[in-house]
Amino acid sequence: MDQFVEANDIKLHAIYHEGVEPPLILMPGLTANANSFDAIASAGVQRAVLAVDLRGRGLSDKPAHGYTLEDHAADIIGMLDRLGMESAIVGGHSFGGLLSIYLATHYPDRIEKIIIIDAAARSHPNTAAMVAPAIGRLGKKWPSFSDYLDEIRKSPYLKGKWFPAMESYYRADVKEMDDGSYTTNSSLEHITEVVQGVVESGIDWLEQVGRLTQSAILINAIENYDDEAPILPEELARETVSAMKACKYIAVSGNHLTMLYGEGAKKIAKAINDFVVAEDT
Repeated sequence: MDQFVEANDIKLHAIYHEGVEPPLILMPGLTANANSFDAIASAGVQRAVLAVDLRGRGLSDKPAHGYTLEDHAADIIGMLDRLGMESAIVGGHSFGGLLSIYLATHYPDRIEKIIIIDAAARSHPNTAAMVAPAIGRLGKKWPSFSDYLDEIRKSPYLKGKWFPAMESYYRADVKEMDDGSYTTNSSLEHITEVVQGVVESGIDWLEQVGRLTQSAILINAIENYDDEAPILPEELARETVSAMKACKYIAVSGNHLTMLYGEGAKKIAKAINDFVVAEDT
């Protein structure tokens, strides 16, 4: 179910998946949208899930500027305020995982626990080059949605795999223009500003995770994203887990993207259930 929440002077779009209240707050990757978590929520997550389009993505507002970690965090805290939630379990995939860490360290009284999906203090040194094909779609135009989807299906990071649940994510990735063509909802300029904000923050992420007091799980995709390596190699994932005071490492099948579907989605849902139930009892 779609929701729109006014927070931090912008309107955020979120998708609500029914379950036991209060909801988990899940945040997607750098260029991704709230539909990233459709398959996981459908795989049996017992808690309600509120998956958020971060600013500049999906159906959320797209201000001209203001894409620092501080801006993103203020959006989420503003959303919690508007929803009357004093605190929440938050989590995210990739950039959303880093944002979860940032929220937990800067707003410790508001963040109960965190779910980190394929994010860590350090990732593969060639990550920028590895994600370049995904970034390259931003701002492009396609004659039709089917043309766009045909190109996506050939993406090297999918490795020939396609899950029906992916279509909702990719439909939310684009919008139809007046001439009937399609282009991405997210712009390269805004996403570039997000990346610059992370780099210019000067955060020592390993030191940051070492300050966390909340319990956490880190879910790691073990398969290669490109032909050479996963975006988050196991040793770097475990480095972050070891630096944290109360974090459990969980490996799942799939790569950085495909882990969100199929067997990966089922194992992530189970990991979330086990983590939340263990913390609730």
